[in-house]
Amino acid sequence: MDMMIVLLLLALLIWFWFDSLRALEVARNTGKHVCLDADVQFLDDTVANIEMGLARDKSGRRVLRRTYRFEFSETGDTRLEGHLILLGDKVESVTMDPYQILS
Repeated sequence: MDMMIVLLLLALLIWFWFDSLRALEVARNTGKHVCLDADVQFLDDTVANIEMGLARDKSGRRVLRRTYRFEFSETGDTRLEGHLILLGDKVESVTMDPYQILS
């Protein structure tokens, strides 16, 4: 019986790891596309998970809500912050610090 619990916990840990990698890739790609659309630089080619919790999606299923932080620059001299929230593997929202639009 103890071996069954250990195997179940191991399977859950492996699932969580792969799910986190998939969500990280979605967040990174979303950050890149948002910055490209806004005509700003996506800095460091990375996002960082800063918060995680359970939430319900539109169909009522419990999924993980993950908040990621990324940095961007409009001139290359500044570092501004953006946040994106994933609900499961779907983008729920993206916010960015105010920045100057260069012409």
